[in-house]
Amino acid sequence: MPLLTHIAVTQFKNYGLTSFNFTERIVGICGLNGRGKTNLLDAIYYLCFTKSYFTRNDLQIAQFGKEGFRLEGRIDEHKIVCIHRGTGKKEFYVDEVAYTKMSNHIGKFPAVMVAPDDVELITGNSEERRRYMDTVLSQADPVYLQQLIVYNKILQQRNSLLKRFADTGFTDWQLLETIDEQLAGPCNYIHQKRTELAATLIPLVLSFYIQIAGKDETLELEYQSQLNEGDFFSLLNQCRQKDFLLQRSNGGIHKDDIDIRLYNQPFKSTASQGQRKSLLFALKLAEFEILKSYKNEAPLLLLDDVFEKLDDSRMQHLLQWVCKQNNGQVFITDTHYDRLQQSLLAMNERFQLISL
Repeated sequence: MPLLTHIAVTQFKNYGLTSFNFTERIVGICGLNGRGKTNLLDAIYYLCFTKSYFTRNDLQIAQFGKEGFRLEGRIDEHKIVCIHRGTGKKEFYVDEVAYTKMSNHIGKFPAVMVAPDDVELITGNSEERRRYMDTVLSQADPVYLQQLIVYNKILQQRNSLLKRFADTGFTDWQLLETIDEQLAGPCNYIHQKRTELAATLIPLVLSFYIQIAGKDETLELEYQSQLNEGDFFSLLNQCRQKDFLLQRSNGGIHKDDIDIRLYNQPFKSTASQGQRKSLLFALKLAEFEILKSYKNEAPLLLLDDVFEKLDDSRMQHLLQWVCKQNNGQVFITDTHYDRLQQSLLAMNERFQLISL
């Protein structure tokens, strides 16, 4: 079981120069809004993923008025360092060895984050659910991540080519066919892995949903892909006319989704707030379990402001699993010190409580 025992943050978001030592498997982090609870979790996430969970542009991460930032963490015997000098380029080291490609780090120290805006996973568009599948599989399977990078790069080239055809009025069929052939391998690999993931994921999500909601409801999830119905090249032929008309690729795994239904109705339009929150945690805990089975050890679990999302009953069900059934390290933030302390005491497990 990997344990994060130390982190030092320099010029990262609202932190100037601060360090924390973590002495227990269960860590509670308390403080009023704006004190840096979420930023501390994001710093931990950054060390695991080489990027922020919340901020896409690294240049926006440095403390206001400063250039660049530095993070250093220790997970078990490993020392992880990220240095961003404010020039757009960053350096990432594990045990003093630098990465030439940041993608090589993904999956080395798996983690699962649950944050307030994650409800978009349920209520948002299909891109959110594809990103969820990709986050699970990229940590579990390094080949998947490389195939995804290749697919997205070739897809971008194909879309540029379609636009050029429209702009010039000339269609280079040979070049288009070459790109299609290059796209087929990554597309088929990604579809296969997502299909395998869905077979494991869906039963887990349904089980966790019942545990958190405290009751059984008619919930259904289905992995939807155009490739479920036929092979890749047949799909491209079907979409050919539409591709030329819209100047972008309309067939492929970039259209995949997870369809979620409650009592045979679209979940996002019929579910209550409590049901949405229960499903969100079910999806995240299923992600956790799948990573644990792939890696043979529990990933770090980062729970941001979970008390604001769940009622007391659902919260107790969640904490029972997080603190007692799970043996991995968990970080939980809350604005109320007494509430978090009492909830963790009720679990009868050793914990550390940090006040910001």
